[in-house]
Amino acid sequence: MDVLVIGANGQVGRNIVKELAEKNHNAVAMVRKEEQKAKMEELGASKVVLADLEEDFSNAFENVDAVIFAAGSGPKTGPDKTLTIDLWGSVKAAKYAQDKGVKRFVQLGSMGSDNPDAGGEAMKPYLVAKRSADEILQATNLDYTIVRPGALTDDEKTGKVEVSAQGFESMEGRSIPRADVAHVLVDVLERENTYGKVFEILQGEEDAENQLGTV
Repeated sequence: MDVLVIGANGQVGRNIVKELAEKNHNAVAMVRKEEQKAKMEELGASKVVLADLEEDFSNAFENVDAVIFAAGSGPKTGPDKTLTIDLWGSVKAAKYAQDKGVKRFVQLGSMGSDNPDAGGEAMKPYLVAKRSADEILQATNLDYTIVRPGALTDDEKTGKVEVSAQGFESMEGRSIPRADVAHVLVDVLERENTYGKVFEILQGEEDAENQLGTV
């Protein structure tokens, strides 16, 4: 499967590119800068596309079978970038996918976006953007899956996760490695039981494949 990775140079994005290569998919890594191409190729990307989320990036959707949207503005930017990247970038990506006939769309969301008012003032713009992006994607005719992880770490991949379609009551003391988030985002690509689903993930005790089979 030829999979466009939007946000490929991000911390989760790099793990996605690597995971796709390991699973014998062709990762089409979308990056903004020429100097980022070498890293993508090192991680196993079959193709690297130069494009900017804040401009027209429809060219990145040529000859792909699926999209993983994992872009994020990051903690050091303001609400303006959160709007143009986390929200508007996702909206444009969904539109381009529909225009190009790319039906499979996997989106990296965020735990807490079900209730942005409870996230605190600092996180609220980000959670509002993520919630809005998810709702707009859900209104399309795409075969979407939205994955909402909890707090992220740089720990090694465990392959063990816990999935909740209803939402976790508490995530106190819990987190999930970025590598495991990438593992889930790639694993669901060909799982039709995850089409049209939104669920949260944290590190758990069971193999991700078992958990995702019951979504």
